[in-house]
Amino acid sequence: MAERSGGAPAEPVHNRIAVLRAERGISRRQLAEALEVHYQTIGYLERGEYSPSLYLALRIAEYFEVPVEVVFSLRPFPRIGSGA
Repeated sequence: MAERSGGAPAEPVHNRIAVLRAERGISRRQLAEALEVHYQTIGYLERGEYSPSLYLALRIAEYFEVPVEVVFSLRPFPRIGSGA
């Protein structure tokens, strides 16, 4: 996969990290501490400015107790309430 400068992939990896955090009332800092990463990393992930390693993606899914496909996708997730 081609990469742009800054380590972001040419093809974005979409995620639901912000939605999962909001549902559970977890701050970026709390999630970062649980995953042992810098809190800014969570922001970069949520904005699609950084794609996680496979290891980090699996740890995030494990933290939220959901399959990795619930958190990450190669296609945009449908908007909630869109009926799609």
